[in-house]
Amino acid sequence: MSEYLILGIILIAVLWFFNKDRIKNKFFPDQHKNYTIDDQFNSDKREREKEIDRLLAKMGKNGVNDLSPKERKRLDELSKK
Repeated sequence: MSEYLILGIILIAVLWFFNKDRIKNKFFPDQHKNYTIDDQFNSDKREREKEIDRLLAKMGKNGVNDLSPKERKRLDELSKK
């Protein structure tokens, strides 16, 4: 019985060691802090670019017809900024 307990503890320790980053990020996600106005601007710009890229990728082969009216409106808003 004690052999199984020791084996279980070793197994848990090994699993914890190889998954500690995933466990840490799940319970303590990184806080993105923008220290200056430039950092905030660049962060917002990256988020806009990601959303534009997602919408353009969704368009795919069929063009604008793949987007819903709400997504078309959002793409227009983002392209004007």
